[in-house]
Amino acid sequence: MKAVACRSPGELVLEDRPAPGTPPPGWALVAVSHVGICGTDYHIFEGKHPFLAYPRIMGHEVSGTVIEAGEGVELAVGDPVIINPYLACGKCIACRQGKPNCCVRIEVLGVHRDGAMCERLLVPAQNLYPANGLSLADAAAVEFLAIGAHAVRRSPTDPGARTLVIGAGPIGLGTALFARVAGLDVTLLDMSAERLGFGASELGFATLDGSRQSATDLVREATSGEGFDVIFDATGNTHSVQSAFAHVAHGGTLVLVSVVKDDIVFSDPEFHKREMTLIGSRNALRADFDHVAASIRDGAVPLEKLVTHRTTLGDTPRDLARWAYEKSGLIKAVIQVG
Repeated sequence: MKAVACRSPGELVLEDRPAPGTPPPGWALVAVSHVGICGTDYHIFEGKHPFLAYPRIMGHEVSGTVIEAGEGVELAVGDPVIINPYLACGKCIACRQGKPNCCVRIEVLGVHRDGAMCERLLVPAQNLYPANGLSLADAAAVEFLAIGAHAVRRSPTDPGARTLVIGAGPIGLGTALFARVAGLDVTLLDMSAERLGFGASELGFATLDGSRQSATDLVREATSGEGFDVIFDATGNTHSVQSAFAHVAHGGTLVLVSVVKDDIVFSDPEFHKREMTLIGSRNALRADFDHVAASIRDGAVPLEKLVTHRTTLGDTPRDLARWAYEKSGLIKAVIQVG
């Protein structure tokens, strides 16, 4: 089969790989249809991922069609599916508590093991969800949106709560969209006027431009000095995360959607004074995938605006390498494989 492999940082090639064999019991063989390109994929290409062995076939935002089912699999050949790329052990404390998204021994397709920038993929059947009327192009967007949907579901969702999403990249925009679906009053904060312009003109969000004024002053002015009830940080920036503690209203909540490598330092007196809640959010669960898929079907998610760039498997080595550095106008890029 054809596959796009990142052989080493900065080296992407289209190559021939052995096709997967017959699926074992409980697994299915999937013909990959579409793959979204994630920030993680750009980081792998750039050599910025700290825990990754090369070469690696990237890709974890995936849709496809079942072409062979192993013993005990209820899915039928020809079924269109959304792939949950988080492969959990099923035995650890997180899995026993119904939280396979933070499994102790989790393996993510395209990161810990080879992913979906290829023509065929073996996947545990429990990680395959029926597309249920979604086009396969739309189904490939479910995973990245489920990250934000999960973060929102982890947080208080009192209707009308003043909510700030920091970071207007794809994950931040997805978080903002599902915060709005939950009835929250959402504002975006970012340093990019271009991304804020997209969030305002195309998605209808109020915005705060951190390139023009300090975030502290912007938050104070927007909330009459009270702070936001709920804040989601989706920047992946240590300074932003640490600064966000001061933007939370008394009694409010800070949700860390993104991950940073550094230690996070904050003032304990300020934290306790606010009696604020700090929540970590990782990956997503089946309920989040289902919620996103239903929201797309209901027209609550304007995918036609979010997917700004498209390519084919054969052109991916050229296009992904270019988009890693040419970010203007880029929100979400999708590869058509099948």
